Amino acid sequence: MNSNPEIKTLLQKFVLNQCTPEETNEVIAYYKKNQLTDDFPTVEDIQNLLAEMPKMEKQKADDIFANILKTSKEEETVIELPSRKSNYRKYISIAASVIVLLGIGFFYKQNMSNKAVEPKFDFKSSDIVLQLENGEVQVISEHNSAQVKDAKGNIVGNQNGDKLVYESNSDSEKLIYNTIKIPYGKKFRLQLSDGTFVHLNSGTTLKYPVKFISGENRQVFLDGEAFFDVAKDKKHPFIVNADELNVRVLGTHFNVSNYPEDALTDVVLVEGSVGMYESSQEFDAAKNTILKPGFKGSFNKENAKISTKAVITDIYTSWIDGGLTFRNMTFKNIITKLERRYNVAIVNKNEKLASEKFNASFKEESIENVMSYFNEIHGINYTIKNNQILIK
Repeated sequence: MNSNPEIKTLLQKFVLNQCTPEETNEVIAYYKKNQLTDDFPTVEDIQNLLAEMPKMEKQKADDIFANILKTSKEEETVIELPSRKSNYRKYISIAASVIVLLGIGFFYKQNMSNKAVEPKFDFKSSDIVLQLENGEVQVISEHNSAQVKDAKGNIVGNQNGDKLVYESNSDSEKLIYNTIKIPYGKKFRLQLSDGTFVHLNSGTTLKYPVKFISGENRQVFLDGEAFFDVAKDKKHPFIVNADELNVRVLGTHFNVSNYPEDALTDVVLVEGSVGMYESSQEFDAAKNTILKPGFKGSFNKENAKISTKAVITDIYTSWIDGGLTFRNMTFKNIITKLERRYNVAIVNKNEKLASEKFNASFKEESIENVMSYFNEIHGINYTIKNNQILIK
């Protein structure tokens, strides 16, 4: 197999569908030039390699091989794709000479295995957890104070109570990430190295650089819900990645809700301006959705469509001060959010309720008061014992 590190890097990008058009042409040219040389893997070589690899996502395999066929139409040999139900190995069996697989096996294996060994965070625990770049885990108590250090022992942040502040004078010249995980029943505040302030809701994970680097976008990665007060910096856009959605700003106040049970990722703009676009695309102010203050943008996770509408922003940011709001939400989703907010276990024996939708708003109320409301207004019967709620 080819040992040229440049072509291996290029092939890695291609199989991940990250190549520019020019790089794609370079891959195709290499394929055409080398397909009959000893440099190529055999079907057996590739299948042996795949035996040690996780399966590639079906849609990604479809896209890659469709690109190969589209570019190779001028060739006399015609390769027919199998049905979309076919798995990755069947693609290989009919397109064994496609070199996009060259050198990427162990790249995939290493990256996927690293993800596999990462311990799964128990959001129902009582601990706020900070995971450092080297994998070390630090438990944060909102009743105490602590220092956050880098791999060299330098202090990069200070935690006091429910707030963690990162230093702006760190001498790091490369992006080093920390990840903070907020359990059910708790909230936390975070000040990033650029002065951006973040409120983190319960059941939320945020991955962020210890220090933002000059010349690079300020990008963080969110699962859950957070309110961002972004420090202004015209030279360095601030980007919140919420899975398949990117939210791009220069300096503003906005809320992002990206919980797994929700069909929509919601962005509510309080002040400033934000752009919403798919994370697989480049930002284009002329084409992407630009929110104005007082509007909510909703990204549909199923079809990647973005819709906007005017809203009362206080409703969607009330959680910062202990509020709780449900808008046209199924009772099944409400249960999930109540479990997250109060760190309780809820069992619903009334199956008819699951798909019914409700509107409700609460200030800082106990779970007992919230359930009492549903009983009085909607006739929902329940019992509470210890940390468990049974809906009859």
